[in-house]
Amino acid sequence: MRNEIINGRPTVQGLSIIDFHLHFRMPHDRLARSLAGGQFGPGDAGVRSGCEEFEAGQTARSAAVASTSAQWRKSWDFADPEPMSADAGWEEEADRWTRELDHHSIEHAAFVTACGNDAMTALVERGAGRFLGMAAMADPFAPGAARDFETAVTSGGLRGLKMFAPLASSRLDDPAADPVWEVASRHKVPVLIHFGHCGSAGGIAQNAYSNPATLERAAKMYPEVTFVIPHFGIQHVQEVLFLMWACPNVLVDTSGSNQWVRYMAQRLTLEDLFRRFYETMGPDRIVFGSDSSWFPRGFARRYLVDQLRICWEMGMPPRELQQIFGGNAARLLKLDNWRPASTDVASDSDLDGRTKR
Repeated sequence: MRNEIINGRPTVQGLSIIDFHLHFRMPHDRLARSLAGGQFGPGDAGVRSGCEEFEAGQTARSAAVASTSAQWRKSWDFADPEPMSADAGWEEEADRWTRELDHHSIEHAAFVTACGNDAMTALVERGAGRFLGMAAMADPFAPGAARDFETAVTSGGLRGLKMFAPLASSRLDDPAADPVWEVASRHKVPVLIHFGHCGSAGGIAQNAYSNPATLERAAKMYPEVTFVIPHFGIQHVQEVLFLMWACPNVLVDTSGSNQWVRYMAQRLTLEDLFRRFYETMGPDRIVFGSDSSWFPRGFARRYLVDQLRICWEMGMPPRELQQIFGGNAARLLKLDNWRPASTDVASDSDLDGRTKR
């Protein structure tokens, strides 16, 4: 990949890259691990633990999903995750991420999970300006959810909220979630909500809370809050497109392999997704993310390369690529005075210092 230093800053193909979506210590994070299917081995056995028939079935299931995950890694030429026994501690892993960003010329990385909000604050501090962090929660309806979110922002310096809708205890159009949205409104931070299937093989396929259409009430009631739906909405592409048509404060991120397109009934490719969202919503509502997580894979460079190639081949102007691959994340995460390293790809608002929604 063409990595260059421009005005003393790292760039890729002349663009300043900000990754909006990474996970820290995912194999160690109970929240993230619960969604991972077979990627890091079998999860919790559940309420039937101890039942002989269940244990036999669970053993077979675990082997099957682990095999599917291994085949996926092989097809993408990704190494297997390092065993938990090889863990050298969170500080070493944080420093390893700094080296990864340097190696791949990534200017900033926004981590969305990190084994809890306090751990995320510590990670951001260790990153010395390279790392950005979001608070994370399993259930916005849990007692104290809004309070904990606000503390993470005001005391912990975190810049947004990451949620997994399939883990919630009610639909997101339930008014009981309003206190969480109000925190985001008060502090002008984005909310990143995963809808659709979760994790690798063996994860959550769908449930009563996984459809992004349920976000319409909150997005319209809190138009000042930016809601971001990762992975182009996964199997709910249609619902996401209409939600974005109805709610200009809803965006998508591009993170992950997006291999879910293989399971759609109609033919769909990553290029199709970029074209559809770019043509209907424009570059200001698409945010690059990699969904990088485990080592030794580290930063998923393959995802960045594929997405850049698609955007260049679509004929996007360089300034619009810069918005997708850095500018939009900088705006959402309030990187004050951030501008691209190259003035050739800076937007008008970058050049004159103005900010826009």
